[in-house]
Amino acid sequence: MQHLKDKVALITGGNSGIGRATAKLFADEGARVIITGRRQDVVDQAVRDIGHHAMGIVGDVADLEHHNQVVDMVENHFGGLDIYIANAGVINLTASHHVTPEDYDRHFAINTRGVFFGVQTIAPLIRDGGSVIVTSSLAATKVLPDHAVYAGSKAAVAAFAKNWAIEFKPRRIRVNILSPGPVETEILGKLGVSEGERPAFEEQMASLIPAGRMGRPEELARAALFLASDASSFVNGIELHADGGMTLA
Repeated sequence: MQHLKDKVALITGGNSGIGRATAKLFADEGARVIITGRRQDVVDQAVRDIGHHAMGIVGDVADLEHHNQVVDMVENHFGGLDIYIANAGVINLTASHHVTPEDYDRHFAINTRGVFFGVQTIAPLIRDGGSVIVTSSLAATKVLPDHAVYAGSKAAVAAFAKNWAIEFKPRRIRVNILSPGPVETEILGKLGVSEGERPAFEEQMASLIPAGRMGRPEELARAALFLASDASSFVNGIELHADGGMTLA
C-alpha cells in the first residue's frame, strides 16, 4: 500500500540529508514530489536519485521571490499541494560572544524568515485537509554548546507551527513539528568534522543518546511520513522529537 498515492508534496532543502531521504521515501510511497535547493547540480542529482518523475526548483528560501516562483510552478503543474515540508536550513556552531551580525542574520533569514514566508506564500495552494511539517531541532529545547543562534532560529519556527495549527483550523490543515537530534548527514562536514575525526565525533554523540547511536536520514524520513500521511490524521500541533531519546539525557 502506498501511503501518499497521488498526493503532491513539496520539500524545501530536499536536495540533501533528511530532505532528500524524505523526498525519496515520499516518492516511493506514491507522492508527486517537488524539491528545492540552492545549487543546480545538487538539485539535479537529487532529482535523479529520487526518481518517480520528481521535480526540482533552484532558489534560496531567504529570497521571497523564490517562494513566488515555487507557487507558480506548483500551480502550473499540479494546481495545488497536499504536503509542504519547510526543511531547508543552515547551521554554524559558534559561541555567542563570537557570533557576527552577518552570521546571526543568515541563520534567521534561512531558518526562520524562509519558513515563515514560505508557508505564508504557499498556504493558498495547500488543499483543505493537507499537512504542513516544519523541521525544527532538538537544540530548540535542549541547551547544547555553541548552539544559541541556531537554537533561537529553530525555536521560532516551532512557535510559528503551533500558531498555524490554530490559524488553519477552518481548512483542516494539520501543522506539526519534526525535531531531529544528531543525524548522519553531509552537514557533519559543514560543521568542520573531517572524515578522520568522524568516528570519534560519532562515538561522542552516541554516548549522549540513549539509543546509543546517531540517527539515519531514513529514520527521520519515516517520522515525516507519519506526520504527512493519514496515519497521523488526529495529530496536530505536536513536536515530534526523533532524537533517540537525547532530549531526556
